[in-house]
Amino acid sequence: MNKYKKISLIITDVDGVLTDGSIYKGTDNMEFKKFSVFDGVGVAYARAADLKIAVISARYSPATEHRTKELGITDVYNGGLNKLHAYNDLKKKYTLSDDQIAYVGDDMVDIPVMEIVGFPIAVANATPEIIKLAKHITKVKGGDGAFR
Repeated sequence: MNKYKKISLIITDVDGVLTDGSIYKGTDNMEFKKFSVFDGVGVAYARAADLKIAVISARYSPATEHRTKELGITDVYNGGLNKLHAYNDLKKKYTLSDDQIAYVGDDMVDIPVMEIVGFPIAVANATPEIIKLAKHITKVKGGDGAFR
């Protein structure tokens, strides 16, 4: 039996997972981030497999808002430092158990969710603490198509 078959929801962080963690600021304080088109393909693949997709980012960003809207991701927690609260909201909304949820993370703020989620995933360049918690480590770094 496929060990991933019970997953119904994939939650991902943004900075360091869907981006390389860099933030570019213009002189007018406009913020820019680099997102990989490969992650957009990953979202499409996940949807084709009837998986729900959600985003939980500790840091608010208009760029995150724009990109998630572009990808059609409606479950977006953009700027909530308490990722566990957002995780529990999603779990309740979809009536899921921890075992039915995967989470993609890269840094210390992801630990509370990574410790309880059924299938924790780390990007290749995640912190050692996140790598240790992961059941799967992506082959590529965050921002380089790790969600695909």
